[in-house]
Amino acid sequence: MSEQSAGDSGVRDDSSPASASADADSNASPDPDPDQSQNSNSPANSDGPQSTNDSRPVVYDLAPDCTVNDVEVGAYYHGEVNGVVEYGIFVDISDDISGLVHESNLSVSYDVGDRLLVELSEIKYNGDIAFGTVEASDYRTETVEHQPEITSISACAAGDDVTVEGEIVQAKQTGGPTVFSVSDAAGIIDCAAFEEAGVRAYPEIEVGDMVQVAGEVQSHAGGLQVEVESLSGLEGTQRADARAQYEEAITERAEPADVDQLVDWDAFDPIHDGLREAARRLRRTVLEGRPIRVRHHADGDGMCAAIPLQHALENFISNVQQAPDAPRHQFKRLPSKAPFYEMEDVTRDLNFALEGQARHGQKLPLLMMVDNGSTEEDVPAYENLAHYDIPIMAVDHHHPDPEAVDPLLDTHVNPYLYEEDYRITTGMMCVELARLIDPSIDGELDHVPAVAGVSDRSMADAMDDYVRVAGEAGYDRDELIEISEALDYAAHWLRYSEGKTLVNDVLDVDCEDAARHDSLVEFLSERANRDIDRQLSAIAPHIQEEQLESGAHLFQVDLDEHAHRFTYPAPGKTTGNLHNQKVQATGDPVITIGYGPDFAVLRSDGVRLDIPQMVSELKAELPEAGVSGGGHLVVGSIKFVKGRRESVIGTLIEKMATADIDASISTAGALDL
Repeated sequence: MSEQSAGDSGVRDDSSPASASADADSNASPDPDPDQSQNSNSPANSDGPQSTNDSRPVVYDLAPDCTVNDVEVGAYYHGEVNGVVEYGIFVDISDDISGLVHESNLSVSYDVGDRLLVELSEIKYNGDIAFGTVEASDYRTETVEHQPEITSISACAAGDDVTVEGEIVQAKQTGGPTVFSVSDAAGIIDCAAFEEAGVRAYPEIEVGDMVQVAGEVQSHAGGLQVEVESLSGLEGTQRADARAQYEEAITERAEPADVDQLVDWDAFDPIHDGLREAARRLRRTVLEGRPIRVRHHADGDGMCAAIPLQHALENFISNVQQAPDAPRHQFKRLPSKAPFYEMEDVTRDLNFALEGQARHGQKLPLLMMVDNGSTEEDVPAYENLAHYDIPIMAVDHHHPDPEAVDPLLDTHVNPYLYEEDYRITTGMMCVELARLIDPSIDGELDHVPAVAGVSDRSMADAMDDYVRVAGEAGYDRDELIEISEALDYAAHWLRYSEGKTLVNDVLDVDCEDAARHDSLVEFLSERANRDIDRQLSAIAPHIQEEQLESGAHLFQVDLDEHAHRFTYPAPGKTTGNLHNQKVQATGDPVITIGYGPDFAVLRSDGVRLDIPQMVSELKAELPEAGVSGGGHLVVGSIKFVKGRRESVIGTLIEKMATADIDASISTAGALDL
């Protein structure tokens, strides 16, 4: 409230509030401290006379739109007679607040339109209001602006007249209304503001502003939408208070659930703390209305990581946003064929994000790298995103280059950062992450960590426990292997497509038809095994074998010349299966190289290699070869210029020949890159 006047007035007040105040001021001494005038929004929120040196009673002059939420029993108000009856008079103190002064409280007569001062005596259980008259010879008038009751977005229902308060997270101009998406931490709702068709309503309002929106909630396209009657940006202390409350609420709701890990595993405990921070960041991103774009390695483990995240995040988005199509617009999952974030992919992602911002008024997305994104090769793509407001997260189990990528990542979870290794697969981590994001999916993903482990042939201590948990959920080891093979086969043919329904049906996550899952897995896994056998038969006569000075067997094959091209399995998978075949056949340390004109895929068992280190040395020793690549310590892939293939492969073999033999070193737990 702000102090309007001070004065001397009787019970009868036939003038307007302004003239009454002017009359009062003419008979009163000035306020000794005008700076202490009240600026509250209701008598209940005002310090009243106690906050100034002025001891005169306060009479409140209500704005026309004030409601009973803006008044309190015992306070004095300016009123106007709107009806005279035998048992008293009816008095309005605002357009919405009217009450009775009983005849027993009247000492003079009044006519309709007369002004007077009243005391609010009682608000009865049925809503009726009782007034008493006031005899004040000297008082101060303070105005009261209506402060509507704020409705939580999560409590909005069709047909309600509501006022919501929060942050603008999207401002989309359609061919008709301007649609503002407002978040209050409890939820996000679209608010349609109408001007001329296609004309921007409230052009002064921008994404990130704190606003107050009043209107009627309506059903729209299967969800809820507020038809805007008024929309205003908050200013000054009101904006600061609203922002503080919003940040506090969103921080509280972003806190992940307390869920136990699927298996007891000491090695996983410190990683789980990192996953809690990742879950906190992802939940907050959804609450803030920022889209999420997930890039994942296009293989079995990558899908076992990304699909649970998609399931959890889309569920959470549906719980937060009132628009039924919000999950489709707010979440995108895209596979990456390369074992790093390619410039082609980042350019496509960045273009998509900027178009979404320009055309739909969206915030720029958060990028999440899954089963990918931890190496120096990712840096150029990350640096490209650094020009824009695009936060980046990575959950990966490849051997990382933290010094290179961590300055560009907001969150980085990797077993190597916790003194563990690739045997903890990304799928194992992301199932726990999904359960932290949305605990309601608990029980739906119990088999997925085991599928991820089988896909990457993990030799982790907890692998038996994961297989046991999957068995309790109805999946035996043979079924886990078949699902893994079917996933890998589907990923190959999907290439750069998401294939959500197909992949979900194969993995049996959010699958509505168990019979379809069974038949689909059987069909795809049989086709995968058939194509692998055909490929191995094709390359078998062309495999070159030699024994290195360390005693390890080296197998080489030119995949460009002797393997079926543009079909399943790809070079990485072909090399991996050849390698496994030779390890089983010899029982000795084995290194396998499958190469093409400008690439080589490397795998090793029983030999202590460090492929990322070898790649670094090749870059320095053969700068003209344009070497790049990496991977795990004993599984990797490299690229080079076509004309320098012989020198790259030859130098690589020389380095491998002197590597130490170590029977504990195995490719089990690593990827087919």
